[in-house]
Amino acid sequence: MHFALHAASMSALGDGRRALFAGAGPWLGVLIPKRWAKRAVTRNAIRRQIYAVAESCATTWPDQAVVVRLRSGFARQQFPSATSDALKQAVRAELLRLLPGGRRA
Repeated sequence: MHFALHAASMSALGDGRRALFAGAGPWLGVLIPKRWAKRAVTRNAIRRQIYAVAESCATTWPDQAVVVRLRSGFARQQFPSATSDALKQAVRAELLRLLPGGRRA
């Protein structure tokens, strides 16, 4: 698995502290370090896939702040082109298994 998912509840905290974010609905953050995706075109292609998959399944999310983090790189030998359909499909398949409400492929 190349991605990690971090989530925090956005509800009001019981000890009088304010909620994490103002407003309702889920919040999404994406973290793609240069360490795991050296080329900007690769980072942007992965980021676009994360936002596209998240948009398709966000209607079932609870009110949470969610961060998707790339935690290991995709092999350049297997995916030489950053915009290849093979890379996009691999990223999409992992995200659908990882994100809440995603279709289990």
